[in-house]
Amino acid sequence: MSTIVSWDHQRAFLAVIEEGSLSGAARRLGVSQPTVRGWIAGLEAALDTRLFSRSVNGLIPTDGARALVAPARAMSLASDVFVRRASAPPGEIAGAVKVSVSETMGLEVVPPMLVALRRAYPALTVELQVSNRPADLLGQEVDIAIRAFAPEQDALIARKVGAMPLGFFASSDYLERRGWPQTIADLAGHDIVGPDRTASDLQLGKAAVPDISPAGYALRTDCHPARIAAVRAGLGITIMQIAVGSKDLGLRRLFPDMVAASMDIWIVAHEDLRSVARVAAVFDHFVAAFLDFTSEQREPKAAPDSPVPG
Repeated sequence: MSTIVSWDHQRAFLAVIEEGSLSGAARRLGVSQPTVRGWIAGLEAALDTRLFSRSVNGLIPTDGARALVAPARAMSLASDVFVRRASAPPGEIAGAVKVSVSETMGLEVVPPMLVALRRAYPALTVELQVSNRPADLLGQEVDIAIRAFAPEQDALIARKVGAMPLGFFASSDYLERRGWPQTIADLAGHDIVGPDRTASDLQLGKAAVPDISPAGYALRTDCHPARIAAVRAGLGITIMQIAVGSKDLGLRRLFPDMVAASMDIWIVAHEDLRSVARVAAVFDHFVAAFLDFTSEQREPKAAPDSPVPG
């Protein structure tokens, strides 16, 4: 097919697919809903195919549309990489760097590090992708990822920057109402806030609290900040990063002599980007910042059923 297809039309297609509606796509793209409708109609005309069927539940992609999603996303990623690479002259520590980080890290740990980065490199712009979904570093969806696991692909370079200890926390209000558990076994009589479907989190919960199945949790969610918010509100007990829980004046740490688990932290980038000045600067900044941060979090481990003093 020799027809030239507008990139705006392709962006509109991907936005409708991912948002599920014309109005959602319009908000994402910053244009009007009639504009998106026109772009979709133009794309269907250019391709001579129907991409969506209309129903009471919104737009339903056809089989032909589903086959186009992967290449559309690949083009979107390539466009993002194009813009980031063109955002500064080669060798200058300026322009945009896209960083992927998990939810709790992105909300509770990384922001102070960004302040220091901004002071050091005021010409840099950081695009922060906050999600527990691992970003595609090989496809250069992001330039740098802060992860809890080591990469397996040879094209990626990584630096382990320590580990984050995890502990049990509850709010003062909850503990006043329900009392302090003295041992891990006592947690069976308490309300637990835990994961829903994430395999790694479920394994951690089973290892840390073996007497309680997820079906018995008071609240199940795979969103870590939602778990922390629920515990702050007094709903129950959860496992969280000790550094995060300890700085919250409304929370109390249970079993303070025990580390429930430890989470490794890795800074990862594609080997092709490590030599790009702005990416290297951000990579090295996070390595140094996390090495300092994790060195302050090291704690000795004790037996899981150690009682709480007093």
